[in-house]
Amino acid sequence: MLFLVLSSLAAAQEAQHVRYQDIREGAYSIVAQVRAKPGKEDALRAATLPLIELVRGDPKNLVYFLQEDRTKPGHFIFYEVFASQADFDAHNAMPYVKAWFAKLPELAEGGVEVMRMAILDLPKK
Repeated sequence: MLFLVLSSLAAAQEAQHVRYQDIREGAYSIVAQVRAKPGKEDALRAATLPLIELVRGDPKNLVYFLQEDRTKPGHFIFYEVFASQADFDAHNAMPYVKAWFAKLPELAEGGVEVMRMAILDLPKK
């Protein structure tokens, strides 16, 4: 497990920027949100921040952004892109993702709300 985490961190450091050419039309994208329970904002943030390096280190992840509402601390928005739903499902099966989800009943109001999206592209000329 430690090797998996360390190798994921090393891969995340290599990914310097988004490679738009690797994102094809129809890629599987999600926009998700989670809101901290009152008084749990810092705890949810602390549990969630490590996901940045871990998810970006996943070779099947194409884009990952974690954002927090500036006016509502503890309201987090996730933006993730994977080549396919199978890649996203494999991501959700990772131990670190399962461990994060297991913390949500204590930290979050109502769990995670997810919109499943398809990447669009301009027609080729």
